[in-house]
Amino acid sequence: MKQERLRREIVATARRMNALGINQGSSGNIGVRVDGGLLVTPSGVDYEAMKPADIVAMDLAGEWSVETAGLRPSSEWRIHRDILTARDEIGAVVHSHPTYGTALACQGKGIPAFHYMVAIAGGDSIRCSKYKTFGTEELSREALKALRHRKACLLAHHGMIACGADLAEALKIAVEVETLARQFWHVLLLGKPKLLSKTEMNKVLEKFAAGYGYASGPEEAVG
Repeated sequence: MKQERLRREIVATARRMNALGINQGSSGNIGVRVDGGLLVTPSGVDYEAMKPADIVAMDLAGEWSVETAGLRPSSEWRIHRDILTARDEIGAVVHSHPTYGTALACQGKGIPAFHYMVAIAGGDSIRCSKYKTFGTEELSREALKALRHRKACLLAHHGMIACGADLAEALKIAVEVETLARQFWHVLLLGKPKLLSKTEMNKVLEKFAAGYGYASGPEEAVG
């Protein structure tokens, strides 16, 4: 029953990504932790046509069971598997190709502390990984490096990754990172960005750790 609920939630979140403008068509992908493995969106299926039964179940060795004939997991399944394996606190991973985040990533730019909300990703910056070919182990390794002590990163010449304890948190962070990317893009048009100090960002991070942006604690995100 839990997996069925998660499958429906994955489909709804994938469609929500497109509706929010942080993804398009069938690009991007989602992975969610389950006992013994993960659930991953299928490769090449438009989100509007995707059904809960299309979501692919995988184990941590990278093997999958095809419950609907012909469906394979997203080509980026390694990123999801490797993040969930390396980070026990992460329960869901969202990968998307948002316009502004991807534009910055195509220039190899991360997002520095130009705004205090950068702290939503867990640090004083949102890093951009080195470029590696999509779907490869090399890309997964670079993503893990960029995500060290972070819940989000940009992927050079590719897109964005956002992580959370569950899908709601991962999507919330993805939306905020794209908002920050859009704001930073405009800041760059004005000249050299003015950044907050590490001291100030440490204060902000302490507030986030204490529950800033949540109803009563980190488990109750209010958006």
